[in-house]
Amino acid sequence: MNTEILIVDDNTDIRNIINELIIDAGYKTRIAANFNQALTEIDKKLPDVAILDVKLDKGDNDGIELLSHIKTKDKDVPVIMISGHANMEMAIKSLHYGAFEFIEKPFDQERLLNFVSRAVENFNLRKQNKEYETKLFSSYDLIGDSKNTTNIIEQIKKISLTQSRVFINGPSGSGKELIARKIHKNSSRNKNPFVILNGALLDSNKYELELFGEEKENGSISYGALEKANKGTLLIDQISEIPLDIQSKILRVLTDQKFKRVNGSNDITVDVRLICSSSKDLKKEIQIGNFREDLFHRINVFEINIEPLSQRISDIPLLIKYFSKKIAQNYNIKELNIDDNNSYILNHDWKGNVRELRNLIERIAILQPDTNEKISNIIKESLKNDNFKDNISENSLSVPLKEAREKFEKEYLTIQLKKFKGNISKTANFVGMERSALHRKLKGLGIKEFN
Repeated sequence: MNTEILIVDDNTDIRNIINELIIDAGYKTRIAANFNQALTEIDKKLPDVAILDVKLDKGDNDGIELLSHIKTKDKDVPVIMISGHANMEMAIKSLHYGAFEFIEKPFDQERLLNFVSRAVENFNLRKQNKEYETKLFSSYDLIGDSKNTTNIIEQIKKISLTQSRVFINGPSGSGKELIARKIHKNSSRNKNPFVILNGALLDSNKYELELFGEEKENGSISYGALEKANKGTLLIDQISEIPLDIQSKILRVLTDQKFKRVNGSNDITVDVRLICSSSKDLKKEIQIGNFREDLFHRINVFEINIEPLSQRISDIPLLIKYFSKKIAQNYNIKELNIDDNNSYILNHDWKGNVRELRNLIERIAILQPDTNEKISNIIKESLKNDNFKDNISENSLSVPLKEAREKFEKEYLTIQLKKFKGNISKTANFVGMERSALHRKLKGLGIKEFN
């Protein structure tokens, strides 16, 4: 095993017993005999797990001071506290400062090994989660050349340099979490936690516990999202779904910069950057009484608005190429050449936005069709329920031919204009018309040209 455990005890016999016990269990160890040695070892390299004696040579609770020092560096390092002068107050104090477990001397060796095993498992799980988050950070980029997407990319660059609160508004699947992660990654907090609290997925009775944590009767502490995100970033996704009474408590935290855990009596101060997101229009939610206006103004220091993918058609070909390459790499399969001008794709409503498009590309990649016709059939089958062409056909049955043709031309040319970001020359070339003829057609159909 590569897991490294730091053992700190001023009693030579106990230190050696623990050291041999841990080595026999297959772990690497480092040892320290007093406070200063321990401090040097901790500052030299953080251990994966630490076993600390509560009372060393500096004072009555210098082991607690070392515990606090470790947690300041990385709150995820599991620390097991041991003491020959144990009492309930000392155990509670250790747990309050973040100890993983507390054990009295003389200790049962099997019990200590069990604690160590659980601590190592906890460490490995947190390590895997961090690696997974890192992979998420690097796995997808914000892709597109539409005006909306390029503006958001520029906003991220500027906002990341600040510590200000951010509100991200956009439909489901449009990339709100990705934007929040990019802001965190590019900020000075990027080495600290990025924590997500999804307001739509929580049990209505657990909002306070999930946000503020809890002090339990046995003295143990359950940390909430605010403390987990200390020094880092907290994303409250779908904040519109948070009940009004909890909204008022979030507002109080933003105003006072402190809070109490559930059943706690002490004020907790944390340093957290707050990012909030919603698929709903919060201004409308305020009007109907579902969201606090004062909280909205607090969280909305910077606002990022993501348009639906159906309004960012020029992004679609770039996203298809990007996802085709990424998914092929992830699955270690041959990259497929998917026609990014496929009318079914360009004319689809994309109610699931970028997530829906990515899922489609992933489905095609996994099925590995060997001809363009098969690829096209998968696309048609996947999108047929909402396909633009099918809708046009159905709607056209009840109107005269001239009106149906005009409606089709209007929707078709509007989509092509969006695709080429209002560039008349490129649109004319694509649809096979002279530039002047396209101008006349747009005017005749009442389509407003845009830049």
